[in-house]
Amino acid sequence: MIERVIVVTGGNRGIGLEICHQLAKPGFIVVLTSRQEKDGLEAVANFNKRKLPVRFHQLDVTDPAQTLKLKDFLTKEFGRCDGLVNNAGIFLENKNGNFFNTDLNTIRQTMETNVYGPYLLCQALVPLMKKNNYGRIVNISSGLGQLNDMGGAYPAYRMSKTAINAITRVLAAELAGTNILVNSMCPGWVKTRMGGAGATRSVQEGADTAVWLTSLPDQGPTGKIFRDRKEVSW
Repeated sequence: MIERVIVVTGGNRGIGLEICHQLAKPGFIVVLTSRQEKDGLEAVANFNKRKLPVRFHQLDVTDPAQTLKLKDFLTKEFGRCDGLVNNAGIFLENKNGNFFNTDLNTIRQTMETNVYGPYLLCQALVPLMKKNNYGRIVNISSGLGQLNDMGGAYPAYRMSKTAINAITRVLAAELAGTNILVNSMCPGWVKTRMGGAGATRSVQEGADTAVWLTSLPDQGPTGKIFRDRKEVSW
């Protein structure tokens, strides 16, 4: 059996941690990344106590040098990368954030983490996927980024999630015919540090569709966005 190597960014807590948990099974090796080494090592130690195949690598997605170090690690340690879940993300705006009081620095910071980081990771890791003509890329999006239902408030976060959907579409088109499938997914309003205690969904529910997309069969969908394993509109 081929052991698939799957990278999950921001895997030390919340939805990312649960994605790692659901993926850590026979046939998969999960590379959990986090910005803070201490947080990532603690998360991996808990997995290893249960004999789950999870490894750690530090990664600040806004640092191109760290992205290249991750690629080198995957190349030397495994010689492959079969999946990438672009989960790491930030939400800097408060409940009163709107178009007129959100400063440009907030938008820049949000785009650096939520858009440019995943862009650089795809550039770095897709060549490893091409080596084996196999790859699954999952971009964590949000209903707040859907154009057909776009509302006011939270402009930085909304624009970042619309942009990650654009990355999904562009990359899927450029990788057509390569067996590297690229999709977005919306986890819904999940009980995490970002989502808050009032959220309506569990981390297990939030992670499920990302795990499903990571495990798609050959000839599976690409260039789409999903919620609860069902395609939704952009």
